[in-house]
Amino acid sequence: MAKKREIQSSVKDESLIEKRREQMIRGAVTLFKEKGFHRTTTREIAKAAGFSIGTLYEYIRTKEDVLYLVCDSIYDEVNARLDRLDLEEGSLETLVKALEQYYTLIDDMQDEFVVMYQESKSLPKDALRYVLNKEIEMTALFERLLSKCAASGELSLSQKEIVLASHHLFVQGQMWAFRRWALDDFTIGEFIEMQTKFLLQGMAGEKITIQGA
Repeated sequence: MAKKREIQSSVKDESLIEKRREQMIRGAVTLFKEKGFHRTTTREIAKAAGFSIGTLYEYIRTKEDVLYLVCDSIYDEVNARLDRLDLEEGSLETLVKALEQYYTLIDDMQDEFVVMYQESKSLPKDALRYVLNKEIEMTALFERLLSKCAASGELSLSQKEIVLASHHLFVQGQMWAFRRWALDDFTIGEFIEMQTKFLLQGMAGEKITIQGA
């Protein structure tokens, strides 16, 4: 797994560090979404978080650190929610529950997902590499579930189909964040139900030969 990137802090109280950084994340997400990463200042982030610029720099060193924290908070939450499930069971029921947990998370963190994909290019190379590795790790959770379903006979997929399907499941849910403006007539429950049906029907559907493939 990708090693968590260490962000320096002059504060030693871990609970206080976590609290202050959560405040930074909330303030920064709103600003990054409205103004973009480059047009947002650390002073504005501090104000949105509810403390002074001096206090801000006790918990981070650069503006890029804040963007990194936004990205990493998503992956921490994905892991926390999927850890509630028995991913080793490898049944379609578990897969459906995993999709529900993941898509509900996207609903809860819509702004964070949008900011991450719009602004992660502004991260330093090492932090961007970390973010991309975490993307692969998150996708691998679905790949493992699909592999278990294939091994049990609940799905008939080749290894390449499993890899592509895992990316499809992962990205398709993020549509809720990126296309939310066009989906006003849908509730998150309807979105989850329909997407899950489409995805599972696609994976379990009749094998067809595509001309030229």
